[in-house]
Amino acid sequence: MKIQNWHEYRKIIKLDGRHWINGKRVDSVDGDVINKQTPIDGTHLLSFARGRAPEINAAVDAAEATFDSGVWSNLAPAKRKALLLNFAQLIEDNCNELALLETLDMGKPITESVNSDVSSTVNCFRWYAEAIDKVYGEVAPTAPDSLAYIIKQPVGVVGAIVPWNYPLLMTAWKLAPALAAGNTVVLKPSERSPLTALRLAELAQQAMIPDGVINVVLGYGHEAGEALALHPKVSVIAFTGSTAVGKKMFAYSSQSNLKRVYNELGGKSAVLVFDDYANLERAATTLAGSMFYNQGQSCNAPSRILVHEDIADEFSKLLVKNAPSYQPADPLLGSTVMGAVVDQKHMEMVLSYIESGKQEGANCLIGGKRGLINSGGYYLEPTIFDNVNPQMRIAREEIFGPVLSIIRFKDEAEAIAIANSSDYGLHAGLWSDNVDRVHRVARKLQAGTVHVNQYGDDNITVPFGGVKQSGNGRDKSLHAFDKYTQLKTVWLRINE
Repeated sequence: MKIQNWHEYRKIIKLDGRHWINGKRVDSVDGDVINKQTPIDGTHLLSFARGRAPEINAAVDAAEATFDSGVWSNLAPAKRKALLLNFAQLIEDNCNELALLETLDMGKPITESVNSDVSSTVNCFRWYAEAIDKVYGEVAPTAPDSLAYIIKQPVGVVGAIVPWNYPLLMTAWKLAPALAAGNTVVLKPSERSPLTALRLAELAQQAMIPDGVINVVLGYGHEAGEALALHPKVSVIAFTGSTAVGKKMFAYSSQSNLKRVYNELGGKSAVLVFDDYANLERAATTLAGSMFYNQGQSCNAPSRILVHEDIADEFSKLLVKNAPSYQPADPLLGSTVMGAVVDQKHMEMVLSYIESGKQEGANCLIGGKRGLINSGGYYLEPTIFDNVNPQMRIAREEIFGPVLSIIRFKDEAEAIAIANSSDYGLHAGLWSDNVDRVHRVARKLQAGTVHVNQYGDDNITVPFGGVKQSGNGRDKSLHAFDKYTQLKTVWLRINE
């Protein structure tokens, strides 16, 4: 059903902010709640349960008991596949509700929630459902008197901690392969965006996925998230978030049971634009769109544009030319392409980075201010800085907002050195019509993904993750199964 008026739909949607543990909605033991505003207009959205160790303990116990019972872990892959396909269909059937919850939570344009986030989530669950009965074991090349085979088994209870910028999709990237492999999951969504995770859990129950397979505990990272990462019955932590918190995940592992930790962390992606690339307008349009997509709140956003000095003036003008297309507007209007940032605290942090750039001497070409002030929501203008020094804060630190920095370089060696000087290594890009340069530079850029003459092309078949302080985890593709399975060797002696 196509929604004609999302504001009217907002008035009738039902919100429930309780945890989901062992197939039931439950309040926190102490009754504490967290108050949540919608970034669209700053009004109160709901009060949801504030989980801590007691709620995490209950969820992990439920997940462990369900895993040990075998109702999911010992289910034939083909049967898990069928249930996950049912789950994906229910997600698609409830597209409008999930999209609205996503937009109310974090302010992204409703058209993106519908056409990108929900549709990609459906595709993710379907892809892993179809993949699970096509993952084979191995037979080792032993002597004739032996048979050694290697099988992949589920790890047990998975703790998934997901961020607020793509709440639904990041949940799917972790849930789908973990469930397909036969694990049970305790999910801790961000306190900034709890709604779609809870609705997913309800839909899983409707799809006949057993209770206890998916559990959702709400709360702050330093309370519920820490308790989950420290829990001795959790076998794997799959975390997406900041580098600072990702480092803590390894500490929690060493303090508890040496659980595996897979981090997908921040980025400060560099894109190199060389003077041998002919279609500069295409490059500028693509990079502006990628930078300002999701209000700049993407870990792989091309926030550092490195441009050869001979074309830098022209390219800067082309980028500025694109910026007005991304002026913030009401996220519940179908024509909006850039919505609100997630909350007031985040808006103020991004504004502080903009002020830092000005004070350090960068040239603000456009934007730099708050938008739609009278709306009560949290909006920022698309902002572009030129003449940025690689040592400035806006060039080194992840801003996570619609702020783009242009850095000029003299030659290929300098461009590579500047790109690789970052602590991060998530994504990178280059634009060049020289095929030798393309292959040479792509190999030298320190990043998990290098985009060439495009930025943002992507699908579920390729891994997503980074190097250096962008983490060690890989979401998507068949490689994701490596996180949620463990190898077991079975060795038999064959007697004469």
